[in-house]
Amino acid sequence: MIKINLLPVRASKKKESAIQQLIIAGVVVVLISLIVTSLYVVKRVQVATAKEDIASANKKIAELKAKIGKLEELKALKEQVRKKLDVLSQLRKNKTGPARRMATLSDLAPERLWLTAYNESDQNVRISGIALNEELIAQFMKSLEASSDFMMVELVVSEQTVIAETKLKKFDITMKLETGTPQAVAAK
Repeated sequence: MIKINLLPVRASKKKESAIQQLIIAGVVVVLISLIVTSLYVVKRVQVATAKEDIASANKKIAELKAKIGKLEELKALKEQVRKKLDVLSQLRKNKTGPARRMATLSDLAPERLWLTAYNESDQNVRISGIALNEELIAQFMKSLEASSDFMMVELVVSEQTVIAETKLKKFDITMKLETGTPQAVAAK
């Protein structure tokens, strides 16, 4: 009978099988590390992209804030212009009244009668002045009553004063503005 020693074959098969298992384990470890590395790289790229998007969004926000600041400045300027236009329209509306009244006073004042103050508040007018005598003051008051701009003309004070060694009459007159519409007053 022939005896065959199978131990070295089994040992060599075990060795081969162990080597194969080590190679397979190495390949698996390499594959897993490649997969993990590629996932890491992909996530890093995604994080970098997200950071770029955030930086871009912050830049846009800064630009929009600058535009909002400019818009607020424009709103403030618009408000200032609107206020100025309101003042101008009010001045245009009042332009005919006081200017025309001053022209009327200038026309009605006789020679040797000088107006020193004119104060107008609402419908009340107060005039101060100096005249050579009482007759000029009376003539001026009659002219004011006859005008279409003034009514209820009253002499408040008439007193003698000396200016440059000349005796003159200092006077204060109060009156009310005619309450009719500007067209009605102009028609008178």
